[in-house]
Amino acid sequence: MYPTPAVPRPPSASAPPVPRVLPCADHGLLLELPDLDAVQALYGALRADPPPGVRDLVPAARTLLVHLDPEADAAAVARAVRAVRPGSGGRGDGELVRVPVVYDGADLAEVAGLAGIGPREVVRLHTATEWTVAFGGFAPGFGYLTGGPPELTVPRRAEPRTRVPAGSVGLAGEFSGIYPRSSPGGWQLIGRTDLPVWRVDRDPPALLRPGVRVRFEEAG
Repeated sequence: MYPTPAVPRPPSASAPPVPRVLPCADHGLLLELPDLDAVQALYGALRADPPPGVRDLVPAARTLLVHLDPEADAAAVARAVRAVRPGSGGRGDGELVRVPVVYDGADLAEVAGLAGIGPREVVRLHTATEWTVAFGGFAPGFGYLTGGPPELTVPRRAEPRTRVPAGSVGLAGEFSGIYPRSSPGGWQLIGRTDLPVWRVDRDPPALLRPGVRVRFEEAG
């Protein structure tokens, strides 16, 4: 039913990487790619023009899950996916969500120290950037936002908190994110928002879905 997994050809300087295609469960293909940029580029291309038989696309940091219709020809979809030559990026065309934030997070000063800037500059950089949801994970409704300035690339906390309040806005590595519910977590907390990012009575429940653009705005 599924094609034999293929080892991707080494890309040229100008050619995008060819994904390694693996069968996944009964009706899926898992595409392995070298990095997040390659995932986002292929995700954008497939979302804009999906091959016949593709039901859903689920991006992650270095993989893209292709969910197929039960009657789809998996081998034909795999060939179509390998033939896609996306342009660079794959971001910037999704819905725009504005997120009001009170920047009083417990780790704001720590982040400023790690970045070698002042707390107000952390706020300025965080709000001056248009972020993009690259993928979801960790908890329902949690979106990993990318596209931030390099100054805000900071490590996770050495010791995670046992409880992070819902609505907390944080940084970890190259990502920013909003905790959809109270949970343990190790992200550096710089602020908080009252905007609900996950509601089961909303369709879809997640506000921050892959491809959605996000602008943080300082709230009074």
